[in-house]
Amino acid sequence: MEYIRTKSEHEEIMLTNKQNQLLNFLILRIEQDGVSPSYEEICLELNLKSKSGIHRIVKALEERGYIEHLENKARAIAPTKYPNGQPYISNVIDINKLLHPKDRDIIETSNDDIKKIPMLGKIAAGTPIAAISNYDKLIEVPKNHLLSEESFALTVEGDSMIDEGIFDGDTVLISKITNINNGDIVVALIDKEEATLKKFRKKGDSIALEPANKHYKTQIYGPDRVTIQGKMCALMRKYF
Repeated sequence: MEYIRTKSEHEEIMLTNKQNQLLNFLILRIEQDGVSPSYEEICLELNLKSKSGIHRIVKALEERGYIEHLENKARAIAPTKYPNGQPYISNVIDINKLLHPKDRDIIETSNDDIKKIPMLGKIAAGTPIAAISNYDKLIEVPKNHLLSEESFALTVEGDSMIDEGIFDGDTVLISKITNINNGDIVVALIDKEEATLKKFRKKGDSIALEPANKHYKTQIYGPDRVTIQGKMCALMRKYF
């Protein structure tokens, strides 16, 4: 399983090898197990002899804004950014955890905490693609209080949202809700023809659909041209 992420030249200067190793291990364990590793587990992973070394690394990462302490929780450290500086999405779901251990192509259906939602195909995180309205399969996802009764899933295609930690091939879970605030990541239907995944921002009568990649430009539309089809509430990623 590969969990070391590519670092930019700037981030290699910012993070030491041990800091980078700890942060990657923290992200891996949270996304696999749902909880942070213990300091004992971190010591073993980083091949350190004492917890004092871990405390120093954790403090340095916290000062640089890569992790945060969670109050009133055991194992209370959580990542806020990836090693390359991109924001970390806290509600990433490991698709492998939903799959039968003997056959990774068969969905296990015995878990009461699982619900089925329609997979509607691909959504562009880049240039808008054709509008999505039909589906031919259901996928099983963990029950989530953020998911509305009318929720659906889409596979991300493109890289315009990478600075929000959303990568090509990820699956986003979308709730059909109308209460959208500035900064929310939404599925927007443009001119009733093309759909895209972008950050929503409204000012006056104008709607801005903002990418999270400096290589893409924000697009501005009149309110009659954009229909919000839902808000992203979680993300699923498959680890090999």
